[in-house]
Amino acid sequence: MHINSKLPNVGTTIFATMSKMAKDYNALNLSQGFPDFPVSPELIEGVYHYMKAGFNQYPPMTGMPQLRERIAEKIEKSYGAKVNVETEITLTAGAIEAINATITSLVNKSDEVIIMDPAYDAYEPIIALNGGVTIPVSLMQPNFAIDWETVKEKVNAKTRMIIINSPHNPTGAMIEANDLAILAEITRDTNIIVLSDEVYEHIVFDGRAHESVLKHEELRQRSVATFSFGKTFHATGWRIGYMVAPDWISAEVRKVHQYMAFTVHTPSQLAIADYLENADHYNNLGAFYQQKRDLFLDLIKDSRFESLPSNGTYFQLLSYKNISEKPDLEMAEWLTKEKGIASIPISVFYDTKEDNKMLRFCFAKSEETLTKAAEILCAI
Repeated sequence: MHINSKLPNVGTTIFATMSKMAKDYNALNLSQGFPDFPVSPELIEGVYHYMKAGFNQYPPMTGMPQLRERIAEKIEKSYGAKVNVETEITLTAGAIEAINATITSLVNKSDEVIIMDPAYDAYEPIIALNGGVTIPVSLMQPNFAIDWETVKEKVNAKTRMIIINSPHNPTGAMIEANDLAILAEITRDTNIIVLSDEVYEHIVFDGRAHESVLKHEELRQRSVATFSFGKTFHATGWRIGYMVAPDWISAEVRKVHQYMAFTVHTPSQLAIADYLENADHYNNLGAFYQQKRDLFLDLIKDSRFESLPSNGTYFQLLSYKNISEKPDLEMAEWLTKEKGIASIPISVFYDTKEDNKMLRFCFAKSEETLTKAAEILCAI
C-alpha cells in the first residue's frame, strides 16, 4: 500500500533526534530547549489544589475566564494594550497549536508566507500542509537583523502572512520598535496578516524591552501574537499557550482551534491564573536567565568557541569556525557521541541549509549542568 506523503521531505525533528542521541550516548543535553530544574512548588501545589477541588472536566473552548482575565491584565501592564477577554484571547495547547491554528485558518493554497531565516523549524511544514508557499528572507549577520528591503521586494499580491519571532529562536536576536514601524508601513493597506511568535517575551537581557506587536496599535489590528506559559514558567511539558488577536481574526482561528485541540488542561489553567497575580513571577525572569547566560559565557570564555550575542531566549549560539571545518550537523553529532554534549546545528533552521559553523546551546539548566558543559567545551 502506498501513501502520498503531505510532507515528503520532513523527517523527525532535529530536537527529537539530538535529544535521543544525547540519551543514547549519555551526553549532557543542551540541545532541546527545556529546563532541567523544577517548576515552582507553588504552581505545582496550585494544580494539585484544583484537581482535588474537582476541576477536572472540560473548560470553555477559549479558556477559563479567570485565566483570560489575568492574561488581559498582564498584557495591559506589560504592553499598555487593552484586549477584550471574551473575543481576543484564546488558550491553546502550547504556542505551537496557536501557530498551527492561525496558519491553517488563514493561509490558503498558493498563498505566500514570508518567514525570517533561520526560522523555527515548525513554520514551513505547517505552511506546506495548508498549501501555502514559504518565502524565506535571510536575517542579516552578524546581528541577525531583519532585511526589510528584501522583505519589501518579496511582498506581492500573493503575500498572505509575514511571520516574525522575537526574542528569536535560534539566534537570541530581538526586534526593535523601529522594526515594528517598518512592518506596519509594509503591511498598511494590504490584506497581510502578521503572525508574531513571542514565546520568550520575558526572557530578555541587559535592560532591553521586548517589543510586542501588541504595543503597536496599527499592527495589533492585523496581528496574531502567540505566547507560552511552558517557556515562562519552566513547564514545557504542560503544553499551555495562548494567542491574542483582534476579534475578526480570533473568530476564524477559533474555528480551527476547536477541532484541533478544543481545550487545555483545566486545573493547570486555574493554577496559572492564581500564579499570575504576582507579576514578579514573570517580570524577574529576564534577570534569572541572564544570570545563567552570563555564568555559561564566563565558564567558556577560555574555550576556542566564539560566542555570538544572545539578547533574549535561553539559547546561546557558539561558532566553532576556529576549531573545525566539519559541517554543523556532523559537528553536533561528533560533540554528542565523542565529547558527551548535545547541541543543535543552525543549518537546520535555514531553508537553504546555510552552514555558518554555528551551534545552539540551551542554558536553561542548573549551575551544575552548565559547569559540566563548560568543562567539556573548554577541553575541545
